[in-house]
Amino acid sequence: MSLASVPSSSHTLSAHGWDSAWEAAFAPYAAQGLVPGRVVRVDRGQCDVVTADGVVRADTAFVTPHDPLRVICTGDWAAVETSGNPRYVRTYLPRRTAFVRSTSSQRSEGQILAANVDHAIIAVPLSVELDLGRVERFLALAWESGAQPLVVLTKADLVPDPVGLSYLVQDVETAAPGVQVLPVSATSGEGVEVLAAVVAGGTSVLLGTSGAGKSTLANALLGEDVMTVQATRDVDGKGRHTTTTRNLLALPGGGVLIDTPGLRGVGLWDAETGVGQVFSEIEELAARCRFHDCAHGAEPGCAVLAAIEDGSLPERRLDSYRKLLRENQRIVAKTDARLRTEILKDWKRKSAAGRAALEAKRGPRAR
Repeated sequence: MSLASVPSSSHTLSAHGWDSAWEAAFAPYAAQGLVPGRVVRVDRGQCDVVTADGVVRADTAFVTPHDPLRVICTGDWAAVETSGNPRYVRTYLPRRTAFVRSTSSQRSEGQILAANVDHAIIAVPLSVELDLGRVERFLALAWESGAQPLVVLTKADLVPDPVGLSYLVQDVETAAPGVQVLPVSATSGEGVEVLAAVVAGGTSVLLGTSGAGKSTLANALLGEDVMTVQATRDVDGKGRHTTTTRNLLALPGGGVLIDTPGLRGVGLWDAETGVGQVFSEIEELAARCRFHDCAHGAEPGCAVLAAIEDGSLPERRLDSYRKLLRENQRIVAKTDARLRTEILKDWKRKSAAGRAALEAKRGPRAR
């Protein structure tokens, strides 16, 4: 099914998530003669926008600011000028949610992947060994976006032992507190109906690395082979980019799905709140530490270290928590001079404390 085959009807917008709140927000643009539509694909300065009269191709020249977080993206609700040729997107409505990651460039810019998303589906393949650290990274970005995360363990048919599968689910649940973890097999159909029911009410974005089975999962939800599927390499379980752009597709059971290319790099972007949500049990423990600025290193009365000692908190979780906080702090510091100064002061303070402790350990020097 191509974008051009989206049916034209007065119900098209509602099928793509249009509601009374969006209608009210759009009223000033309607008075200007602009037409509402949802962006279903963006590429090369143009985008496909689904309107009540079908899909139109529009130029994005009027919404290409210097800030990369404010460019038009898949999932936006746009105000389109359809009277001329070419057609133009004049602006877009304020986003309810936005999934953002940092780019790999030295400029440390953010890249918006999808807008106005209700559910962030993180696809984790069971064809390779679980990388819980990567799951936690995706979850931090998902929570920060404002969407509700959902972890889908794809290719569940490759783990035929129910006990073994249950252990894998438990491992991911430990890394994803408060998040539903659902094993799914697009081949056998296991879990697909449950997932379809979850995503029926709203907009979902499908996230994961190349070879995670996202396009196969999208086809299962769509009920037909809309997305091209490529074979995964046997040597390392990785796949090639089947999806090269972000596409928004209406689901037959309700709701819409944004399929994304495989993400090799998933850098945090000002996601401190999201990190705290992923590691909520650590932050709850930290609130019980004797010192409010406890670094959970060797301080007396540290509730976090006590939990590691008694086995209730895996040490891997604390290591991952620290790693993501440090990374996020570095990203934010590159654009925040005040924070850079605070980090430098904190580094100097800790260095001085370390030198003092070393001197005390050595004892007084002989004169």
